[in-house]
Order: sequence, then structure tokens, then C-alpha cells
Amino acid sequence: MNPYVERIYNGVVKENPSLILMLGMCPTLAVTTSGSNGIGMGLSTMAVLILSNLIISLMRKVIPDEVRLPAYIVIVASLVTVVELLIEAYLPSLYSALGIYIPLIVVNCIILGRAEAYAAKNEPLLSTMDGLGMGLGFTIALTVIGTVRELIGSGTVSIITMFTGKTISLPDFIPRIAIFVRSPGAFLVIAFIIAIMNALSIKTNANKKVEGCDGDCVVCSVAKDSSCAASGKEAN
Repeated sequence: MNPYVERIYNGVVKENPSLILMLGMCPTLAVTTSGSNGIGMGLSTMAVLILSNLIISLMRKVIPDEVRLPAYIVIVASLVTVVELLIEAYLPSLYSALGIYIPLIVVNCIILGRAEAYAAKNEPLLSTMDGLGMGLGFTIALTVIGTVRELIGSGTVSIITMFTGKTISLPDFIPRIAIFVRSPGAFLVIAFIIAIMNALSIKTNANKKVEGCDGDCVVCSVAKDSSCAASGKEAN
């Protein structure tokens, strides 16, 4: 696979920040009360991810190791400020909906994690594609979670209204389950999505941290061999 395409595929599927790595859970739980909020937060984070990865990769040989984390935070904070001002100016309703979670993008572990794990060690174009992949994965996850929560909890689909102007809602005789528009609802929806992924045997990097791992820990021959080897060492 082309390495640039692989970076996008990796972020969307193999190492999806929200559904595989479980990173950035604070905005995932808090702002996904609707699909429109989810896509707004996802795109904002993606813009910061792409630009921060690019800038950090370009400056990776200039920034001393001793101050790399403060330098990353300054870069990310500057980008977040620009994104926040743009949203406030051109999308005031989204700015009001996301509130404090826009400036909190600065400390989002997805951004600092990719800066430290990838952008600081790879060339600019690959780092940019890595940011794009991770941002797309985060956006898709938040949009799906937000749409499901909104549909079950409020009976509406605001993301369709956002793009078409048409109001879509469930018939009145279908009951709304209010817990889904609260934080516990986010946990339930994420759990259901991960359960579906496991049922479909979707292979991800989480299943490949140990060579030979197939994700089934109960009958894992690698784990058994490792435990036998460890037992043998203890006996000796």
C-alpha cells in the first residue's frame, strides 16, 4: 500500500483514535449530543492535527529534545487560537455549542500523541497525511456517535439538516430515550460500536501488538507459550 494512503487508512480504521486507541474521550463524551456537534469538533481537531503535524515535522531538527513538549504545546495552542477565532467569527452557533471544548483541543492527547510519536520522527508530507488520517478517523467516530445518540435520544438528525436544510425527525409514536443525549449514552453507543466491530472480526493494530496475536486471548497460543516460558524461568 502507498505509504501516504496507508497513513489515512491507519487513522480511520487500524488506529482510530476514539474507537481503537480510546484517545480524546473528553470531547467524545461531552460534545457528541448531536451529529452536527460531532462533525464540528472533529473537523476543528483535524485542522489542528494536520497543521501541527506539518509544522512540528518541519521543525523537528530545530527543536531541542529538552523543550520539545513545551514547544509542541505552543505550536498547538497557536493553531487552536486561530481555529477558535475563525469558528467564533463564521460559525457562531457551533462556537456556542462546543464552548470550552474548542480551547481544550490544546491538551487533546491525540494531537500531542501524534506530534511525539510520529511528526517528530518523520518527514513533513507523511506527517501531514498522518494528521489527516487521524483527524478523519476522529471526525467519523464523533459524527457516528453523535448521530446515533441524537437519533435515539432526541429523534432528530441534525447533520442532514446542516447540509440540506431539511428537518429530519422520527415519528412521534417512537419513544425517545433521554439517557442517550447525556454522558452515559456516549459510553453505551461507543460500547455497541466496538461490540459490532468485534463481532465482524475487524482486525486492527490493537490485535497485533504481539506477533501472532489474533485477538482471542482465551485460546491464544502466544500467551500460553509466554506463560509457560515465564513459569519455567520462575521454577529455575
